[in-house]
Amino acid sequence: MIQIEQVTYSYQQTPVLKNVTLHESEPIISAMWGRNGAGKTTLMSLLAGHNRPDTGTIEVMGQDPYNNLAAQENLCYIQENHPLGRNWTINDMVRFGQYFHPQWNQGLAEQLIDMFELPVKKKITKFSKGMKTAAQMILGLASNARVTILDEPTNGLDAEKRKYFYNTLLETYEDNPRLILISSHHIEEIQPLCESLIVLQAGEVLFNQPMEEMREKGVLLTGRIEDVNRVTADVKVIESSQMGSTLKVMIDEPYSKTWKDIAHTQGLSIEKATLQDYLVNRTRNQEGIKR
Repeated sequence: MIQIEQVTYSYQQTPVLKNVTLHESEPIISAMWGRNGAGKTTLMSLLAGHNRPDTGTIEVMGQDPYNNLAAQENLCYIQENHPLGRNWTINDMVRFGQYFHPQWNQGLAEQLIDMFELPVKKKITKFSKGMKTAAQMILGLASNARVTILDEPTNGLDAEKRKYFYNTLLETYEDNPRLILISSHHIEEIQPLCESLIVLQAGEVLFNQPMEEMREKGVLLTGRIEDVNRVTADVKVIESSQMGSTLKVMIDEPYSKTWKDIAHTQGLSIEKATLQDYLVNRTRNQEGIKR
């Protein structure tokens, strides 16, 4: 469905993406995570055909998306602050959505307008932040595009509306399997929806793995300083904090029976790190870690 091969991209001579390669041949819901400046939005923009890579190739459903209307029929890219007509109402947005997306689901669009309680005659520019986000998500979900890209889709939505969105996304995916790529800083919230996770760091792909595997990464060990240091001497420590004679560390290892047995034998407490904490620590400068 998408083929990204050795893509590089620079902005005003500053490298943003470096030799990025990603392949996805089957419908899937995939999350994309990275710190600010990691290259997420740039990669999504290239995939959507808004820009052309400096080097490398991108294909969406077998076609180069850049300046290609035929390829755009298979694409829907909803940006965080998606550009919409200044005088558009929600009805205008839905009408234009039908023109650009051959698989448009009008019934779903109307259902979501009701669900999010959006005024149909009010200009979208007058909407609150949450209402604008809801409008953007209606466009993304109702498009039924073979490749749907959502950049920070729930910013501004309250907890109830986010739940609506997640449930609807899963329902529409089950009805019409396609590639849905979701970029979000809130990985703990979206990870139950996603089958895989792409992590970018400084313009490169750090991880592209099944979510099931990513959930198991990161082990927290707590105990006496000498015991923790002895047990972790040969593994990568990605976070460390000390209080008196007690040391707590996060190690870059899977939460497994092996580590549970080691912790039990050595008198250490063990916990599974959250995925968010693991990614934050895994992608930061590790020079500050003290051993």
